[in-house]
Amino acid sequence: MRIVTLAGLWAALLVVGACAPARTDSPAPPPVAEATTPPTPTPEVAIDAGIAPAQPEAVVGGGVAGAGGELTVMSFNIRYGTADDGPDHWRHRKGLVFEAIRRHRPDVLALQEALRFQIDEIRANVPGYGSVGSGRDDGRTAGEHAAILYRTQRLSLPPPTDPPTRGDFWFSETPGTPGSKGWGATIPRICTWARFVDIPSGAGLYVYNVHLDHQSQPSRANSVGLLLRRVGERPTDEPAIITGDFNADPGTPELAPLASPASGFVDTHSGIAAYEDLATFHGFKGPRPGRRIDLIFAPAGSSVRGASIDTSGVDGRYPSDHFPVLATIALPAPAATPPAR
Repeated sequence: MRIVTLAGLWAALLVVGACAPARTDSPAPPPVAEATTPPTPTPEVAIDAGIAPAQPEAVVGGGVAGAGGELTVMSFNIRYGTADDGPDHWRHRKGLVFEAIRRHRPDVLALQEALRFQIDEIRANVPGYGSVGSGRDDGRTAGEHAAILYRTQRLSLPPPTDPPTRGDFWFSETPGTPGSKGWGATIPRICTWARFVDIPSGAGLYVYNVHLDHQSQPSRANSVGLLLRRVGERPTDEPAIITGDFNADPGTPELAPLASPASGFVDTHSGIAAYEDLATFHGFKGPRPGRRIDLIFAPAGSSVRGASIDTSGVDGRYPSDHFPVLATIALPAPAATPPAR
């Protein structure tokens, strides 16, 4: 049974269980041959064999849907590809990652822990995506990326401008310094952000993709503060979407400033009972109770048309140690001329 978003499919069931310059878009690399042909995914795994009813549309802030229609967003920590994971090594599971992306065909694909070669392999095997984002170690290609992939038939990435409308910053006291660490984090933590244009409507939108620290609560708290300041300083008032692996659930003190209605954002999966106790990090073990740390935040004034967590696997194997999370969002109707800040 396949997970579905709720865009126009209200009779369907929602399955459970389930600023340094950025790299500019580059041509997709040639296809990469896989070691084996990936098996056909088995039906969606449901927690306790239960199925949640379809969720009603949530209107955030009473806004109307944008002229560009609905936007499908996926946030996916794909686990860095050089980890010594034995049978769950990247070479054994990358076919499942490709299939998950093909199945959902997100307009925005926000990755965490992605190494450069993994991004290249995804783009080669799932054509139609551009990418933006730098490696966290050097601001170029080294280290993990919080890359944003975007479906080029739906979104375009405008040329660089001054002030910049895309880039990276580091969660530290010196956010413009590549590889910098702060507030107790022992490894660099990064945010990649960009302004895109919705091709059908011409409306602009921003995406901010993060991977916060897994150990230091002060780092996560300060990172959320820096993130909200940077979002507030974006060059135009066009809507923004925030995605990422926050390494904390929405009820924690460090995420409170973002999860609060005062932030101007809403957790797209909030209020869906089936997901309140579902761990999005599962360590390749499959669905289990725990913390929901992989999150998508929609802007005030948008309509959240559907939200899901894809817990599907094949023969007890999963695409990653995190489940991909998805939301279908209708953004607010754009102003005729976005006001400059």
